[in-house]
Formats: sequence, C-alpha cells, structure tokens
Amino acid sequence: MNLSAAYGLLAHGLAFGALAALLPLGNMRPRAALAATAIALMVGIAPLTLAVFGPPSLTLLALVLLQLANRSPSPLSYRPALGLLAFATPFQLTALGWGPFDPYALGYQPWPLLAALLPVGLALWWKRLDVWLIILALDLLAYAGGLFANLWDALIDPLLLLLALAVVGRQWLFRFIASRRR
Repeated sequence: MNLSAAYGLLAHGLAFGALAALLPLGNMRPRAALAATAIALMVGIAPLTLAVFGPPSLTLLALVLLQLANRSPSPLSYRPALGLLAFATPFQLTALGWGPFDPYALGYQPWPLLAALLPVGLALWWKRLDVWLIILALDLLAYAGGLFANLWDALIDPLLLLLALAVVGRQWLFRFIASRRR
C-alpha cells in the first residue's frame, strides 16, 4: 500500500467519524465518532468511498479534523462555502470537459497557480483568517511533500464541494422557512 492509498483510507475513515460526530448524542459524541471511524475502516466504508471519490483533499481532511476536535464554529461557514462553490463549480465542470480549457492540467505544472495563490494567502493573512491560512499552508506542504501529484487535488475535491453545497443549502433552507413564517 502506497502513501496516497493509506492517506485516502485514513482520511475517509475520519470523515465517516466526523459525520457520526454531527449526530446529537451529547457526551457520547466523541465515542461515537471514534467507533464510526473504526467501523468505516474495518467494514469497508472507507475503501469504498476511496474507490468512488479517490483520496480527499487535505482541505477536507483539515475540516474533518476540526469537526472531530469539536471546534465550533466551523471555518466552513456560509460565506466561505459560497465562495468555494462559486469558484470550484465552474472549475470542476471545465475539468470534466465542459469547455475548451482544462484547468486541472495547471496543477501538474503549478507555478502560475502558486502565483495566483499568493494574493489569496495575503488576503487570508490580512483578514486574520488564520485557520484558513494554516489549511492553505498544509495543502501546499502536502503537495510539496509528494502526497498529491496535482496541486488541485490537495486544495479541492468533489466531497468538499458536496459539503459546501450542504452548508449553503442548509442556510438557504433556513432562510426559506423563516420567510414563510412571516
């Protein structure tokens, strides 16, 4: 088993544990998360999600670890999730062949992408979004360390987009319900 496969299995197992940590179990939440992580690894849920989605991005893993650490509020709130969707949805569509340009190819020779991430890092530092700045630094470190062959794989993945879509959809649903009560 190579490093990428081991990372993918462990990350998907932890993601399943973080999902269990969302359940309203009171003081039992940490134990349920630990049990769900072990079950995902032993029963085959983690290998199945690895086979379907591939290794998750380090961004998603960092958000999962923050959820497991019971950090509240989550750094993936409405505005960051909406920004992620606004950027990543067109990116994913063009990477799947819905246009003449494939931005995914830029991740293999990432100098222009790294140059574009410099102002993003400066903006995160300027706005004092330290958690996101650390996540970006870890993403770049994982890419530089060889965990990911493509820089985009360290930054975003389909599961992260589904998570962002759930965060935005939840907010829209709450707004819709609130507007119907008036």
